[in-house]
Amino acid sequence: MNFKSTVSRIFFAVSILASTNIFPFAVNYYISSNKPASAQTVESDNEKLFYIYKGQRIPLTQQKDAIAVEFKPLPKTRTRGSSPDPLYLQLEKDLQTGTRTRGGGNPQIQVKPLGKNYALVTLTSNQNFDIKKKIQNQSYVKTSLPILSRADSQDTIVLPNEIIVKFEANISDRNKESILKQKNLEVIRPLRFFPNIYIVKSTVASGTDILNVSSKLDGVKGITSAVPNFLQSVSSFINIEEQNSEGSNDDLSTQSITKTTTNVTDSGKTETDYLGLQWHLNSTPLKECLPQKINGFNALQNCLKQQTTENSSSSSSSKSSSKSNLKSKSSSKSNSSRTDLHVTEAWKNSNGGKGVVVAVIDSLIQWNHPDLRNSLYKVEATDKCPGEIYGWDFSQPSTSKKPCEVGDSDTSISPLELNALKRKLHDTFKLSDRELIRRYLTPKIRQQIRFRPSEQKLAQYLRRKIRSEVGGEFHGTLVSGVIAAKPESSQNQNSQGQDSQGIWGVAPNAKILPVRVFGLNGSISPSSYIEAVGYAANRGADVINLSLGKTLPTDVEEFALSQVLQQNPKLVIVASSGNSNYTQVAYPSGYSGILSVGASNLFGDRAYYSNHGKGLDVVAPGGDLSTSAGWLGGIPTTGGTWMDKFWKGLAFPNSRWSPTIDFKGKYWWMQGTSFSSPAVAGVVALMKGEDTDGKLNREQLVNILKSTASYDNLKISEPDKKSYRNVVNKGLIPSSVTEKQFFFGSGLVNADAAVRAVKK
Repeated sequence: MNFKSTVSRIFFAVSILASTNIFPFAVNYYISSNKPASAQTVESDNEKLFYIYKGQRIPLTQQKDAIAVEFKPLPKTRTRGSSPDPLYLQLEKDLQTGTRTRGGGNPQIQVKPLGKNYALVTLTSNQNFDIKKKIQNQSYVKTSLPILSRADSQDTIVLPNEIIVKFEANISDRNKESILKQKNLEVIRPLRFFPNIYIVKSTVASGTDILNVSSKLDGVKGITSAVPNFLQSVSSFINIEEQNSEGSNDDLSTQSITKTTTNVTDSGKTETDYLGLQWHLNSTPLKECLPQKINGFNALQNCLKQQTTENSSSSSSSKSSSKSNLKSKSSSKSNSSRTDLHVTEAWKNSNGGKGVVVAVIDSLIQWNHPDLRNSLYKVEATDKCPGEIYGWDFSQPSTSKKPCEVGDSDTSISPLELNALKRKLHDTFKLSDRELIRRYLTPKIRQQIRFRPSEQKLAQYLRRKIRSEVGGEFHGTLVSGVIAAKPESSQNQNSQGQDSQGIWGVAPNAKILPVRVFGLNGSISPSSYIEAVGYAANRGADVINLSLGKTLPTDVEEFALSQVLQQNPKLVIVASSGNSNYTQVAYPSGYSGILSVGASNLFGDRAYYSNHGKGLDVVAPGGDLSTSAGWLGGIPTTGGTWMDKFWKGLAFPNSRWSPTIDFKGKYWWMQGTSFSSPAVAGVVALMKGEDTDGKLNREQLVNILKSTASYDNLKISEPDKKSYRNVVNKGLIPSSVTEKQFFFGSGLVNADAAVRAVKK
């Protein structure tokens, strides 16, 4: 093998959601230690598996009721050019043949996509042997793989025959080749943007033995780290279905608004000026309207519009039309109970983030959304790949050693993915309660339901869950809208400004660089994440947003983040703290140099899901759908289900079928640290937009952001006070750390104060 011809540069960082975190972008895991990092697993006498990070063992268990399937690669013409059935659907059909249970009431074999090349198959104890044999007999199946999970969670970790190896900086290509040959390893490909990091595979081992192969590489002379290239499913980064589970998600609030949400305005025209709903920009209008007796969504919109108009300041005729439009939206009314980011005031004193590039490393980014397509950064690089205009998609595994053949240039939905998501969405409208339960109720979902619901309530729960999963696949689109959405109707407004239709991002004049790392069902691997962060830095991003979590922390990720930050002293990386209500932030937000953002809600409380404590820097509105405000307590942003091709063959919806602001889902209400993080990324973009000479480095910007944040109007609930006392009494944190520091870091970000400080 010729290492010289294959060496390329790379970067690594691992984490989501989102799912979530997505991605919401997320259930996260944390480890606290100052010991040197290493990643390995050992199989003890009782066959327990674990891997080591920073000197601590993280137990892993193998799931017995599920396996992963790797498909043979599809030609690219099938994935982008036409609209074939996804292979996971074909596998489900083939496995269900002759396996229907008596009565039809029990769920059939479930097959869920994991990106394009993998799928998860749910098994029952009496099916294991037969189903595994049947899977291997399918001509389009490459192999089956074990599924692991951490002992303290139900996450899904697929273990392919892939290991990420980082060599010492000055080791020769000949020595690299010699080391790998001695360990029975072959290079699959180098990773982009960083030298000396490769994906390799074993020529003699498979299954869980890959863990032991990886552990034996750790400590080998010439190798600084080795970690399995885990493929994880982070599908829970948007848990809309968990909220208001006892009631209906048709509720917009606890008031009579719920009775007429399907109505249009009296004139027959739907009101679509959504600025008043965006309480994270300015909470005054919504807080003024909520106590009033309002009938219907459009009546609420009229109230919000009136409140916004009453408190808006006049725009300056000497400013540009874009900036003038921003100023016409600005509210100067102060309110003692404001729990927002003071963004509308910041617009008055800034250029809206003009000239700043924010990379969104996430899932599907539907960049042709009307409110996003004018906010895209056009890639300018001498080494651009063919078709590389608006970012890159790293979500799919590749064995090619040619950089431009790793991924593709379109981060939006493919025909294959559209078919998969469209099928699920249509089933929620077309299937009867019984058929929906039979098809979608898995043993894992059944275990999560703590009560015995009626068939109707169970079907309602499944519909909410499935619909939120479909909407959540566009996590990257949702995140992008929080940062830099700009209503399309605002593009051609005159200097006087006028009502616009759509959603406003925190920094509407900034540009988005879409970088995709998640496949369907929240699939993500360390290698794709490494390359994505390296790509964003290489392509000139000023800010990187990571609304990610739930992934396994590794020393490779930590090293890569550290090196990218060191090489780019003005780059700010913002990450979500995580959605698991843990007393320490998740990775990657817990790594040194990363700005960790927790979530607050409309009423100034810590959002119930938000990770806090050690590592938390600041908080920002992340939405909370469980409060008395209902869906109105969420963060409004740009969604992905609005496209006509999603609804082809289905009657146009005339009511809200999920937390969608409009009936098709062009805009959604969301919750999670996945949305507080991009809000802060947008604030950083506003700050950088005023630092036109580029004098401020990352440390200075972060210090300004934290010093201008405050605890004004933030509250600590009684349960949180009790939690804080328990943590202090156990000696887990020093008593010098106050309650507010523990739950809110340096406080709630104030965009206006931060922008003013930068200008000074």
